[in-house]
Amino acid sequence: MKYLQCVTFVSSCILMLSTHNFKSQTQKISEPEFKTLFEKGEKINSENFTGTVYLKMLITNDKGNPVTVGNVTFETGARTNWHLHPAGQILLVTDGTGYYQEKGQPKKIVRKGDVIKCLPNVEHWHGASADSDFSHLAISNNDKGSVVWLLPVSDEVYHK
Repeated sequence: MKYLQCVTFVSSCILMLSTHNFKSQTQKISEPEFKTLFEKGEKINSENFTGTVYLKMLITNDKGNPVTVGNVTFETGARTNWHLHPAGQILLVTDGTGYYQEKGQPKKIVRKGDVIKCLPNVEHWHGASADSDFSHLAISNNDKGSVVWLLPVSDEVYHK
């Protein structure tokens, strides 16, 4: 129940923040094409990623709450290794264009506003497209264990 409440809360926050981006028709405001909704965070230095990736943890798990929420930002071409989550994962795409692929399935293009439900123990990877940065909120329930990292995604699979 707490997991569902957390997902509902995070989704509501994103909706509220996205609807408060008001601009006057007479104002011309120069904004970059890609803008993260939350702080970009620290660069991840790990063999479980290809390219440059940043992480800002927004919610960490504790005894009373097994849920984590992290803002993950991938620079163009960056991606995760193949991996799985014993209790599943939800990705809320907040900006850019990215890819998501489950083992044995075709790669999907995902964009701002897309919601991806990664089922428990399903091997998958995700990351930025070949021509755009990409940002998402990663919501994970760690009560059945944390992420299981697998092999890197080859350039052939990434570009297919």
